[in-house]
Amino acid sequence: MRIHSTQAGALLALLASGLTLVACHKNEAPPAPFPSTYSAPAAPALLITHATILTGTGRKLEDASLLMQDGKIVAVGEEVAPPPQVEVIDARGRWLTPGLIDAHSHLGVYPSPDVWATADGNEMVDPVTPGVWSEHAVWPQDPGFETARAGGITSLLVLPGSGNLIGGRGSVLKNVPSTSYQGMKYPGAPYSLKMACGENPKRVYGKDGNKAPMTRMGNVAGYRAAFAKAKEYLKKEEAGGVEERDLGMETLVGVLKGEILVQNHCYRADEMETMLDVAKEFGFKITTFHHAVEAYKIADRLAEEGVCGALWADWWGFKLEAFDGIRENIAMVDAAVSKDGARGCAIVHSDDPYGIQRLNQEAAKAMAAGRRAGYVIRDEDAIAWITSNPAKAIGIGELTGSLEPGKAADLVLWNGTPFSSYARPDRVYIDGVLRFDRYTPKPVESDFALGLAPPEEQEAGTPLTAPSAAIPSSAAPNAEASPTPAAPPPAAATSPSEPATTEPAAAAASETKP
Repeated sequence: MRIHSTQAGALLALLASGLTLVACHKNEAPPAPFPSTYSAPAAPALLITHATILTGTGRKLEDASLLMQDGKIVAVGEEVAPPPQVEVIDARGRWLTPGLIDAHSHLGVYPSPDVWATADGNEMVDPVTPGVWSEHAVWPQDPGFETARAGGITSLLVLPGSGNLIGGRGSVLKNVPSTSYQGMKYPGAPYSLKMACGENPKRVYGKDGNKAPMTRMGNVAGYRAAFAKAKEYLKKEEAGGVEERDLGMETLVGVLKGEILVQNHCYRADEMETMLDVAKEFGFKITTFHHAVEAYKIADRLAEEGVCGALWADWWGFKLEAFDGIRENIAMVDAAVSKDGARGCAIVHSDDPYGIQRLNQEAAKAMAAGRRAGYVIRDEDAIAWITSNPAKAIGIGELTGSLEPGKAADLVLWNGTPFSSYARPDRVYIDGVLRFDRYTPKPVESDFALGLAPPEEQEAGTPLTAPSAAIPSSAAPNAEASPTPAAPPPAAATSPSEPATTEPAAAAASETKP
């Protein structure tokens, strides 16, 4: 086919403009893959009055109020003026706290029921797998999300397991119903890298004697080799580009740049000190040591270096590296003070689908153990272990974790003090939206839970509702659409809430699922 000169000129101009366009965009970073699709629904203004409020910032307010509007906290204090036509909840006798945050969860990647088909938390084909991301294995239909929400959990960090030295990326999720993990992904939250010390990696790979690491020497050599390679990858990247994209190296480079946080599974004090030195060698920071049953031995150094400890209240002894665990661990990490006066960053985590439902009781156990040992632990300080401290550790402390104006309206209204075995969340709000109400039946949110609905509810035309506790409606908080406070409700009809009987050895085994 012949092309006239005018047509040829136009074609050349078009090609040139295309090449210019490519050149302009060549050095621009591509959009982040798998972006969050979460968008907070519209939330009406709400004023909660006459509550005992633990703010998560070290304050306890008696007979106080909180106003939220458009998904944000507007005001907190003893005198909060209600806007016109706002719904008012009289919370007399109840306690209000920030939404609880679990800094170490495997919900979705080890969902319920516990079967091989959905056990997707450990890519144990190589001890170094930074290229895998936990979110790609999250099953949003895991019923554990809903039961955790009923326990007051509003956000959580879902991590890979600890079978590998470097296990991959972890993602922060909002605990909201969704058909995809993207619909749960916390907008603006950084990724975390899961690393593991000690027994787990050497047991997984070295037990048969044919693959490293077999020893703790091999563990440390593995971390160093991986980050040495990442340093070289970063140099090439900064020099103008790499020849072939390496997804694992991209994650480790993100750590070196400070864009990806490091969450390090580590039990023994000596190994934590080794890991702090590895981090210094390669110029990155460990954000949090997880489990860390011997953190109390180096609490001063952790406080000095600004490293958090995400800890169990009383798990110990289920393997040799856990034998020096003590119940006072959390209190001692919390009580440590840096030279600059910064307090230690203690966190109560679950690492367990049952413990996450009662994270407040785990904190209460740790608080009781600390008090018995002579530590002065106030309610307003201990609440930080399950709210503002984990928010800081997983990179969302500027967005949520405390009841302050401008932060997300993630909060829990309790039937009394949360530090009690009788405590139950009455209502749970996420971005100002009521996501759990103990006294109001709601539609089933999980396909798996839907299959458990009673047969009589499965008849045509009958709305399906999730099973709920038979609690008198009179126990619900009193609400009205008026600036005038409602009359105080009668005392909540409650019964003791039994702590989960979790077998530590079984739970620890779930970390690696070899």
